[in-house]
Amino acid sequence: MKLKLYRVDAFTDKLFSGNPTAVCPLDKWLTDDLMRTIAAENCLSATAFYIKEGDNFHIRWFTPTLELDLNGNATLATAHVLVNHLGYSGTEINFNSRSGMLKVKKQDDKFTINFPADEYERVKNPAELSIALSARPMECYRGKADYMLVYGSEQEIVNLKPNFRTMAMVDSRGIIVTAPGSQTDFVSRFFAPHSGINEDYVTGSAHATLVPYWAQKLGKVNMSAMQLSSRKGYLNCTFIGERVELSGKAVTYLVGEIETE
Repeated sequence: MKLKLYRVDAFTDKLFSGNPTAVCPLDKWLTDDLMRTIAAENCLSATAFYIKEGDNFHIRWFTPTLELDLNGNATLATAHVLVNHLGYSGTEINFNSRSGMLKVKKQDDKFTINFPADEYERVKNPAELSIALSARPMECYRGKADYMLVYGSEQEIVNLKPNFRTMAMVDSRGIIVTAPGSQTDFVSRFFAPHSGINEDYVTGSAHATLVPYWAQKLGKVNMSAMQLSSRKGYLNCTFIGERVELSGKAVTYLVGEIETE
């Protein structure tokens, strides 16, 4: 069986930056094991699979090791594929998902994703994180899926050199580290060795936690953000109460076919 596969760089306007993501359109669902195997073969932080459901779409996301509840870059990449490769002509795309209905709006050359805002609380920094990062944060929070560690400056985020083996012992999807930005409102990095990805390039879903925090901290609704991975990613963020909007661009790297048994 042959399946179409698209490779898209998300949250960027140029190739070889942002977050490389795979998108696999389906007529019907494959088995979970096969989707996980394809994601592992792609060896990317996320592979999106979707099917058509009436006027909407149903989307699922897999890392090389597990299925995710929410993923931003793969959602944006899927919207990009639908509009730029598969003839979708509407200005809004609705995705059913594990996290409920996600709406993506097409605005000029950008896509805006509407996410549920995360709920988080201040907690004690786990001992494993103190060892893994060797740099004490100013604050530590726990959201539904991730820890978020807040530092004082962008340079501190740049300088972090995690011990991923130790970090993988922390029971969470991932670890967000963040600080005020020098050229943007805030910056971040995202580590997820527990989920099979040491460092993600650009993590839309992490901003479901970051945006409410920085909106309250900075007293702003509209913010700019940069993820300080080796490929860097840029997001425009809006906090609208119980929801978060993330806007970004995407570019296609590859269009091809994959073989399955």
